[in-house]
Amino acid sequence: MTAATGDQYELEFGDLTATITQVAAGIRTLRFGDADLVEPYPADAPTPSGDGIVLVPWPNRVKDGTWQLDGATQRLALTEPASGNAIHGLLRYRPYELVERTEASVTQSAAIYPELGYPFQLDTTVTHELDTEGLRVTHTITNAGSRKAPVAIGAHPYLRIGDVPPEELTLTVRARLHFETDDRQNVVGTAPVEPGGPLDLSSGRRVSDLQLDDGFGELDLPAAHVLQADDGRRLVLWGDESFGYVQVFTHRAFATKQPGEVALAVEPMTAPADALNSGAGLRWLEPGESWTAVWGIRPEGFASSSYLASWG
Repeated sequence: MTAATGDQYELEFGDLTATITQVAAGIRTLRFGDADLVEPYPADAPTPSGDGIVLVPWPNRVKDGTWQLDGATQRLALTEPASGNAIHGLLRYRPYELVERTEASVTQSAAIYPELGYPFQLDTTVTHELDTEGLRVTHTITNAGSRKAPVAIGAHPYLRIGDVPPEELTLTVRARLHFETDDRQNVVGTAPVEPGGPLDLSSGRRVSDLQLDDGFGELDLPAAHVLQADDGRRLVLWGDESFGYVQVFTHRAFATKQPGEVALAVEPMTAPADALNSGAGLRWLEPGESWTAVWGIRPEGFASSSYLASWG
């Protein structure tokens, strides 16, 4: 029987294993030995709350699903109907096509054709690869149309460290800017992150103390967001210079968890919420132009039984 997220690509490199899905090119599992590094979910279940998916050609929300292009209002499908917004791009529920497969990597492609609210044509690829640095994710977008196209890239991993409850972990994000939102999580402004204030994660904050669905900018680049357990194990979610923004979401109603338990999303983004309106971080590709951006998850301090022992 076909899995709810399509074909499943099992990757392996030393102590690292991963399962990458055909639908949304998502990360369904990522493990070091028997320790989960992301929130897993069953093969027979649809992706819960965007777990591990690719966010293209925009991450996060577009307010009311509308934006302006050359003086004309564009109206996207409202894929967050409860709040009346368009969210997480156009590939969230689409199957990708297999391009190349090795024991430790998989490359998939998905085309975007002109549609309601986004009259552009793109060719996209994403490669998930396990190596000595952990998981590396490489995105490439090519403008396959005849007009300049606005694009941004994001991803939606929920991080964890083995069987340690996420609320007992410490999160560090070094950012100088916070995006203020309304009651529909739409951006209404920006403000500096106050040193020592409730949104300052630069010195590490216990996840149990956080109640966030918040975007941050003015990161130290290249970005490196750290999730650490008390025993010294940690994950570094890193991004190249393109990933100048991050969303942090402490989800307390995640499908595979008990009510009140936390699933922690740390979402690398090349542009913040509502970038189609604000233009912040937005990349405009000329016809035929390509753009590549890379991020990854690096485990540190995990005991190893193989040639990755230098990580331990």
